[in-house]
Amino acid sequence: MKPDVYAANCPTRQILDRVGDKWAVLILLLLREEPMRFNQLRRTIEGISQKMLSQVLKSLERDGLIRRRAIATVPVTVEYSITQLGLTLAAAVDPLRDWAEQNLKDVLAAQRRYDAQQKEEAA
Repeated sequence: MKPDVYAANCPTRQILDRVGDKWAVLILLLLREEPMRFNQLRRTIEGISQKMLSQVLKSLERDGLIRRRAIATVPVTVEYSITQLGLTLAAAVDPLRDWAEQNLKDVLAAQRRYDAQQKEEAA
């Protein structure tokens, strides 16, 4: 049976959750460039909390999109790298990043117009 993304119980929605998660996308795009340690990711991705980073990394690892490698040091060093599957997703979402960067001004202008219109209608 073919997946139906519009059906409430379709497992495809779990994958789309990754695509719609800004943190997951940012992590994948960074790891596409090079493997990184936890703290390196946390310092590079401004605004992400330690707890959120940990949760997203676990989800990405569970989905087979990244690999976690513990290095026997004191304290233990953990490095994350992207998998082949993760590379395919990163390649798919990178055009969305491009679109967002190219259309940021237009989207912000549209938001300002909308907000002004809502303010006028409420008055």
